[in-house]
Parts: sequence; C-alpha cells; structure tokens
Amino acid sequence: MPANRLSMRKIKEVLRLKWANDLSDRKIAQSCNVSRPAVANYIERAEQAGLSWPLPNTLNDTELERLLFPTRHKLSGRDRVQPDLLKVHQELQKKNVTLFLLWQEYREQHPKGYQYSWFCDQYRNWLGTRDLSMRQTHRAGEKLFVDYAGHTLPVIDPRTGEIRSAQIFVAVLGASNYTYAESTWSQSLPDWIGSHQRCFSFFGGLPEQVVPDNLRSGVTKAHRYEPDLNPTYLEMATHYGVTIIPARVRKPKDKAKAEVGVQIVERWILASLRNHSFFSLTELNQAIQQLLLKLNQRPFKKLPGSRAELFQSLDKPALKALPIAPYVYAEWKLVRVHIDYHVDIEGHYYSVPYRLVKLQLDVRITENTIEVFNKGDRVASHLRSWLKGRHTTLNAHRPEAHQYYGDWSPERFINWAGKIGSATCQVITVVLQERRHPEQGYRSCLGILRLAKAYSDARLEAACARALLLGTCRYKSIESILKHGLDSKPVVVEEESALPQQHENVRGSDYYH
Repeated sequence: MPANRLSMRKIKEVLRLKWANDLSDRKIAQSCNVSRPAVANYIERAEQAGLSWPLPNTLNDTELERLLFPTRHKLSGRDRVQPDLLKVHQELQKKNVTLFLLWQEYREQHPKGYQYSWFCDQYRNWLGTRDLSMRQTHRAGEKLFVDYAGHTLPVIDPRTGEIRSAQIFVAVLGASNYTYAESTWSQSLPDWIGSHQRCFSFFGGLPEQVVPDNLRSGVTKAHRYEPDLNPTYLEMATHYGVTIIPARVRKPKDKAKAEVGVQIVERWILASLRNHSFFSLTELNQAIQQLLLKLNQRPFKKLPGSRAELFQSLDKPALKALPIAPYVYAEWKLVRVHIDYHVDIEGHYYSVPYRLVKLQLDVRITENTIEVFNKGDRVASHLRSWLKGRHTTLNAHRPEAHQYYGDWSPERFINWAGKIGSATCQVITVVLQERRHPEQGYRSCLGILRLAKAYSDARLEAACARALLLGTCRYKSIESILKHGLDSKPVVVEEESALPQQHENVRGSDYYH
C-alpha cells in the first residue's frame, strides 16, 4: 500500500461519516485529520465502485482495497507527461488558485497523467530545492516587504565638506520580487512615510499587505502577536487601504523576501556605488534608480524571465489602484489640556473648549493645520502657527462672561499672590493684563506662584520686586533671579549719558538739503 494512502479502517470511517452521518467534506477532513481533496477522492472511488453504506459484512479490507484502488496497467515515465512545476509555482501565486485545481487542469489535458498525491509530492520536493524566499508562496499583489539596508552611503556637503550617511530604504513585492530602493537622510517617521508614498507610486498600485520590520518609526511597541502601530503609519495605511502586518520578533522567515531583497540591493547597487562620491541626496537617488532599473531587468539564474517581466504578468495586474489624492503627512501627539484651556504644540498654545480642561486629547499635526480630537471626535481646529510663546484662541472656546471653568479665575490668582506680598500681587496683575484674554496668563501665573514652594514666599516676593524694577514680569525671568540668588542683591541701574547735540561727526539736518 502506498505510504500516503490511508488505512482501510480510516477510509471506512470517511465513508461512514459521509453516508451515514451526512457530514460535509470539510468536517470529515477535520475529524479524520486528512485533507478535503483526499476525502473527496475516497468518496468518488467508492461511488465508482458501486458501494453504499453499510458496507457488506463479507467485504474484507483486501477486497475493499481492490475495489477502491483497482490494479491498472502501469505506464512508464515515457507514457506520462511531466507537469511544469515552475508554471505550477507561478500559478499558485495568483488569487484563489490551489494545487488541486492545477492538478485537475493537468489531468484534463493529460488523462493518463499522475495522481494528485504524486503531483503534490513532486511539487513539494521541487520547491524544497529552491531558496528560502522562493519556497514561500506569495499571492500576486498580496504582500510588499519593506526594510532598511544595514549599510549606508556617504553624501558630501559641497559647502562645508561634511559627510552624512544616507539610509537605504528597500521594498520587495512578494510574488515577482520586483524591487524598489531609495536613499533618505534618516529612518525617522517623515522619511519612513515618504518612502512608502514614493514606493507606491513606483509600483503604480497598492498591495493588500505591507510587511515591515519592527522599526520604531512604524511600530510603536513590538509584540509577537499584537504590535502597536504608530498612529501616523496607521493613518497612512488607512488612506491607501492597505493592511500593515509587522514581522514577528525574532522570526526571520516572516520577512525572508525583505532580507533577500536587502542583500541583493547591497550587492548589486550599494557595492557598485562604493567608489563614487555624491554631493546631494538627489544625485545619489538618481544613481540608485539607474542601477535599480538594471537589477529588475536582469534575468534570473534559476528561473526564466526577470523581476520586471514577472511584475508585469503577476503583481501589476493584481495591485489596487492608487487613491486620487496623495496622503498628507500628519503626526499624532497625546497632550493634556492646561488650566487655561490651551494645549502646547511645539511652544505655541492652541485653545480647546474650556470644558476639556485637564483631559488628555489626541492632536493631529500637519504642516498647515492643528486638529484636536477627544475620543475620536474633533473638538478644535486651528491654522498652524510657528510663533513660540504665543496663543491662538477662539472665542467659542472661552467660558461665558459670568462663568469660570473649574476653580480658576483672575481674582483667585491675585488673592493668592496678595498673601505672598504686594510685589508678587503686582507681577500677577501685570501678567493677566498683558494677555488679550486673562485666561492666557493662567499658565504663567501658576508657574510663578508655585516658585514659592521651592524658594519660600519671602524670596519670591524679593524676586518679584526685582523683576518689577527691571521690567521683566515673566516666569523665566523670575525663575532665573531665584536660581542665581539675585533676589538678595540690590538692583544697579546704569544711567545712560546723553549724547552731545553738537559734534564734528554729526552732520545735522541741513546736510541732506
């Protein structure tokens, strides 16, 4: 009996479950721990043999085997047509194509061809002789593997002579091995997202899945089963309609295509450019693109065709269309609303509804806009400002005139300062009056008054008195006075001497007329 054939006892169990229990082929396969095609094959053989359930008591295993597997004239290897295993492998990379379907098509063309079990064994044996990246069967248009090369290339600043190392981004399509590469200044999030965008444009379409390594820019927290994706990376994936599936930690087989692709790029592109000098990133990328074209058109050693040819026949028809509008880069940040109902974004303060004081909110930052979200709902939107220390405040976010949010008000800050001293009270008053809206000064007032905990009320009062004399009623100025112990030293004001009205170097108004 062939090694891959089930025992007669198990074949009988398959027939019983089908004819007596009326189970589906899938459930029978699960119960008997066999494949669905095998179940279908045994049932078909039994029907062709005219069997039914229950089997005759006089039918022993030997006779059952003879009925199910009648002896046929063995054909020699010359009489059987060998399947094209390379073509089988390429067809398997297309959607919904299975080995059973390909075997059926093979038998339709060659009725005297090999059986399904032999067909599968021959394919698996042939596949075992291939390299690791080819042994993995990838559907056309399914996966795009992305990673950075381990090597960098130097770029010389023509003005200063400074040498910077350029990072090399590599992307490989799973089915065709069609490769993309480019250089960027870093592996930071903006460069990471930008490389993806240019990569999609290069391919002219989108894969179903993107498989990155657990790079910090793409994966915030690496985990074997549930890695946390960077919010910006996830937003980009949502815009393009692709799925991000990071490779598992310490599982190199998950990204074998990327590993091989990086190795090929390093050998055929980076090594070729090792003796060249580049003076800009643009110049370097132009050189990479020229060599990349040759790489994709270079014939395979063990396979017919090239990466470019396989891309045209396999991956390109299966890729999804690019969206009409490109992705607009945006960073996400988690912030807490201060008592002045503003959030701090790179030193500029943007207002949110006052009811959200002390809550943590999500902020989406683009080049031109600032959007604030509370549990997914947008609660504020502002034009981005690059002026540090300033406020952008919408009147709709302010509390009503008769109402203060929380327990904070200008009167509370003034009363608090009055308990420390008159100079402190005067400083707080100045801070509140300098702002367009008093609430904008709450942050500074709170910081100034809390300095008393670190330095005492007496020292804060002395520092505020000195700040008033110097005309610098700001938190940083008062903090600096206390930090350097200037609150105990007298203020020396240098009087400027008046300039002479008459001097040989002073031309006078008549000189210009």
